[in-house]
Amino acid sequence: QVQFVESGGGLVQPGGSLRLSCEASGLVFSNTRMGWYRQVPGKQRDLVAQISTSGGSTNYADSVKGRFTISRDNAKNTVYLQMNSLPPEDTAVYYCNRGSFPFPSWGQGTQVTVSS
Repeated sequence: QVQFVESGGGLVQPGGSLRLSCEASGLVFSNTRMGWYRQVPGKQRDLVAQISTSGGSTNYADSVKGRFTISRDNAKNTVYLQMNSLPPEDTAVYYCNRGSFPFPSWGQGTQVTVSS
């Protein structure tokens, strides 16, 4: 079945950076548009970035545009999220999945906490 394993989260000070990684299995990764989502307690999971199958096209939520960069390595079945200039409002659990139309199964996510 489809599985996602996210990593790279942690505690970072405001203005800092983190790079998240997500390894996918159980799907034809190179044919799958991928996305990063985030969720805070009590709120819905939101799509913040997505990338085309080749990596040549990306889209971002307005709240992260200019600060986040999504990329992928199809040889490693891995998608990345580079996050810069982090404010406390970016604190959330971050997940990867298919972009726009996620599979029902989700990984455990990786916690990102932005705090001084």
